[in-house]
Amino acid sequence: DYVAGAIVSKVLRKGPAGSLPVFAFEAGQELSEHTAPFDAFVLLLDGRAELTIGGKTVHSAAGEIVRMPANVPHALRADGRFKMLLMMIRD
Repeated sequence: DYVAGAIVSKVLRKGPAGSLPVFAFEAGQELSEHTAPFDAFVLLLDGRAELTIGGKTVHSAAGEIVRMPANVPHALRADGRFKMLLMMIRD
């Protein structure tokens, strides 16, 4: 569920091949730029999100999947509420 002024997360599955956390972002929340050593895919479950991947802005809406390549800086920002499933796949 959404929580005012916060980002809420719950890990659905974690194992040697990767993990599947779900996030609920309240409007105005963001994850600052960072990198990951493996590919990650974002599936928007609800709302809209602005992602910055390698310096390029990507707008995504519910039902869309966005790939964030390994070792490429990325960030997320919530213009409004959104939920996403993050699929992190290790080699």
